[in-house]
Amino acid sequence: MAEAADFPGTPPSPARRRLRRVLALVTGAPLLAGACLLPAQGTAQAAQKAAPVQASGSRTVDVSLDSLAPSVPTDGDTLTVSGTVVNNGKQAVTDAHVGLRVGAALGSRTAIESAARTTGYQPGTDGTEITGSYEEEFAKLTPGVAQRFTLSLPVSKLHLGSDGVYQLGVSLSGQTAAAPWEQVLGFERTFLPWQPDEAGTRTKTTYLWPLISSVHLTAETASNEQQTPVFRDDELLKEISPGGRLDQLVSLGKDLDVTWVIDPDLLAGVDAMAGGYEVEGADGTPTTGRGQNAAKRWLAALEGAVQDKEVVALPFADPDLASLAHNGKNVAGTLSHLKDATDVAASTVETVLHVTPDTDFAWPVEGALDPSIVKVATSAGADKVIARSDTFRERGSLTYTPSAARPIGGGTTAVVTDATLSTAFQGDMSHAGKSTLAVQKFLAQSLMIGLQDPGKQRSIVVAPQRMPTASQATTMAQALTALQDGTWSQSQDLSEAAGAKADPDATTRVPAASAYPSALRKKELPKSAFEAVETTQSRLDKFTTILTFPERVATPFGRALDRGVSTSWRGDAAQAEGFRDGVASSLDVLVQQVRLIEKSDASLSGRSATIPVTVQNRLLQGVDHLVLRLTSANPTRMQIGDGAFEEQRVTVAAGHSQSVKFTTSAKANGRAAVIAQLYTEDGQAYGPAVTFDVKVNELTPTVLLVIAGGVLLLVLAGFRMYTQRKRAAARQAEEAGEESAGDESAGDELNGDGSGAVDTEGTTGSTDDSTHTERDARHDAETPEDSGGGPEHPGEPAPDTASGNAGPSATGERVDR
Repeated sequence: MAEAADFPGTPPSPARRRLRRVLALVTGAPLLAGACLLPAQGTAQAAQKAAPVQASGSRTVDVSLDSLAPSVPTDGDTLTVSGTVVNNGKQAVTDAHVGLRVGAALGSRTAIESAARTTGYQPGTDGTEITGSYEEEFAKLTPGVAQRFTLSLPVSKLHLGSDGVYQLGVSLSGQTAAAPWEQVLGFERTFLPWQPDEAGTRTKTTYLWPLISSVHLTAETASNEQQTPVFRDDELLKEISPGGRLDQLVSLGKDLDVTWVIDPDLLAGVDAMAGGYEVEGADGTPTTGRGQNAAKRWLAALEGAVQDKEVVALPFADPDLASLAHNGKNVAGTLSHLKDATDVAASTVETVLHVTPDTDFAWPVEGALDPSIVKVATSAGADKVIARSDTFRERGSLTYTPSAARPIGGGTTAVVTDATLSTAFQGDMSHAGKSTLAVQKFLAQSLMIGLQDPGKQRSIVVAPQRMPTASQATTMAQALTALQDGTWSQSQDLSEAAGAKADPDATTRVPAASAYPSALRKKELPKSAFEAVETTQSRLDKFTTILTFPERVATPFGRALDRGVSTSWRGDAAQAEGFRDGVASSLDVLVQQVRLIEKSDASLSGRSATIPVTVQNRLLQGVDHLVLRLTSANPTRMQIGDGAFEEQRVTVAAGHSQSVKFTTSAKANGRAAVIAQLYTEDGQAYGPAVTFDVKVNELTPTVLLVIAGGVLLLVLAGFRMYTQRKRAAARQAEEAGEESAGDESAGDELNGDGSGAVDTEGTTGSTDDSTHTERDARHDAETPEDSGGGPEHPGEPAPDTASGNAGPSATGERVDR
C-alpha cells in the first residue's frame, strides 16, 4: 500500500494525521494511513462472505473494500484503496485484475441511500475503469481463496468535477473457462465526498457520545461495617478494562468534539468498584471483585476527557420514558420516582467527575415520541426532548434538511436528530469492509446536507445507539475525525443546537400515540414492573423510619429501584423482573432482622403479674421510633395496663435484643389471647404479630394449699391450748383434794370435835386454796410460752418440747415463727 509519504510533494493531510492518532489509541500499534482494521480482519470478513445467494455475473467474486484513505480527499492527495477478493464461483478466474471506477455525482440524500442499496455492477452508472498503472493483477483466483489487493493513485486521476458526492466502484474483471472473455465478475460500491475548498457556510454538527451501560450494581451490601457493594456480575470490569467497550469510548472520545451523554448510574457503579466490591457467585456466595485499580484508572481518564466539554446527564439509571408514559404513569409514585432520579443525576456527576452537567434533556428510546412521552419526560424538569427525524417526518415542500430545534408547545423544545446519520453505525462494525462503507456513507450524507442549500446554515444533531460496541465506537471515531477535519462541517454543543433558531417550515407537530412504532411498544416494560417498584418503595419508606442511619439503606435501595425500570432492560423482561424481585427480597431480609421473639403460652397467678416481650435487632445499626403494643383479646378477663392494650416506645441497639415489660391484671379465671405487635410512629404495623395465650387462675392450687396449711395450723394451735388447760385443771383438782384432806386431819387433832373454828377455817382455807389454784393454773398455762431456756431455768427444756410427744405442738411453733 502506498502512503502519502511516498509522494514527497504531498505531505499527510491533518485529517490523516488525526486519524492515525485516534486509531493508534484503539489498536495500540502503528497503522497504515487510512487503515480501519488489521488485514486479518478483512480476510476474516471475506471468508465469512464466501457463500452469496448467487455466485454469477458480477456477484461471482466477492469484493471487500477494507480501507479507503483519505476518507475525504482534497487536491494533491493520493487515494489508497485496499481490500480482499474471494472467488465464490465453481471455476477459477483467470487473467483477473482489480481497478477503480468513478460514477456520476449523486444529486440528493435519497440518491445516496438508493445507491447504497444497489448491489452488483451497473453498466453506465458505475462509470468506466481508470486505466494505466492503477490496477492490481491476479493470474488466477482459486474458488474460496481470499487474496488481498491495494490500489493507489493521485486524486487528480479520478477527474472529479464540482463539489459533490461521487460513486466510487472497485471492480474485479476476468474470465472463466465457461466465459472466456473479460467481464466484471465482482463489484463493490462506496462514496467519495468531494469538496476541496472550504464551504462558504458550514453545517453545524452536534454528535452525541453516549456513555451508558446495562445494570450491574445490586441493592445488597456485604455484611460488614464498610457496606461493601455487591455486583450482579463482573461484566463492567470487562467494559472498562483496556480494549473494552467503555474504555474505547473514553479513549476515542477525548480527541473528538462531541457532547458527552452520561448515565450517572454508570459513574456510581465504577466509583463503587474503585472503593472495593464483591461479585455475586453462581452458588450465591459473593467473591471479592478484582477491578478496583481498573476502575480508578478509567475514572481518571474520563475526568480528563470531559474537561471543557459539554456533559449531559440523563436521569439516574436511564429510566425507560416510553414505558413509563404508556404503562406506568398511572401507578402512584412513579412520576415522583422519575423526579428523584433526575435530581440525583447532577450531584452524582459532580461528585465523581467534578463537572456540572446539563440535566435539561430527556432521551426516549430511539427518539420516538408521542404526546404522553413528552408529558412524562418534562414532568421531571426537562424542557428539551431528544427526538429523531423518522418521528417528525416532513410533510411540507422542504427541499433541504431543517435544523434540529423544533418548538412543540408548553415551553418544550424537541431536538430532532437526523435519522440517517444517527443509524449509520449500527450492525456489526468489526469487519473492515462494513466499517469502511459506513464511514464513507456517513460523510457523503453529511456533505449532501450542506449541498442541499449551500447558502443556508443549519444545525444538525446526530444521536447514535445508546450503547455502541467497541467496533462501532471505533468506526464512529474514524468518521468524526474525517468530518471534523473536513471543509463543510463545524462542531457544536447540544445546548447550542437546541437554542438555535427553528426553521419555520419544519414540522413541529408531535405524532399521535397510534403512530408510535409497534416494534418499540412490544419491548416496553409492563405496568406490573412499575407496581412492583412502588410496592418495594413503600416498604422501604416504612423501614427507614425506624433506622438510626436511614441513608445507609435508603440510598442503595432507592438507586436499585431506579435501575429496575432502566431502558437497558428492553427486550429482556425476564431478567428485569428477576432483578426487581431480587431488590424486594434483599429488603425483606433486612426488615426481618428487626422482629418480635416468639412467646409460648403463660399462666397468670393472682390478680396481677408482669409479661415480658422481647424485640430483637440483628442489624448493624440501631433502631428507634418503634412502638410495641400489647393487646388483650378478652379485656373482661385480663387487662393490659389500665385497659385492653398498652404501648411502649422501643429502642434497640445494633445486634442486641430488648425486653419490654407490661403490667397485667386478672378479672376472671380462664384463657385470654394476647397479641404483641410492633408499629412505626405513624401507626403502621411493622412485621408480623406474635400471639400467645395467658391462662388466668385467680386462686391457683398453690394458693389453696397455703390457705389449707394455715387453717390446719390454727386447729393444731387450738388443740394444744385445749390440752394444756385440761392438764392444768387436773393438777389443780389433785392439789386441792390433797390440801383438803390435810386440813381435815389437823382439825380433828386441834379441836377434837371439829366444830365452830373448822367451819370458819374451812371456809377461809377453801377461799385461799382456790385463789392459789387459779394462780398455779395461769402459771402452768404460761410456762410453755416462757420456758425452754429462760433466764430462771437455763438449759431446762420446756415441758412440751422436752417430752416424747413433740409433734403437733412443736410443728405449730415452727410454722408460727
